[in-house]
Amino acid sequence: MGVGVSLILIAVGAVLAWAVNVSTSGFDVNTVGYILLVVGIIGLILSMIFWSSWAGPGYFTRERAGGRRRTVVEEDV
Repeated sequence: MGVGVSLILIAVGAVLAWAVNVSTSGFDVNTVGYILLVVGIIGLILSMIFWSSWAGPGYFTRERAGGRRRTVVEEDV
């Protein structure tokens, strides 16, 4: 889950928790809102923690991991 999905879950959860005032039997909209809000906040925190550790594809295959770059030498005959 990324930052965008987390923000959407937080927004939908906040709307359901605090703005919707509906009474139904067997289904509490406010509780669903709080659950979405908590899941969105946890997802946002985890995304921020792992954001700095993710550097994109090929990051650990370069010199940083002790490997060498491949050098292609073409000789004209």
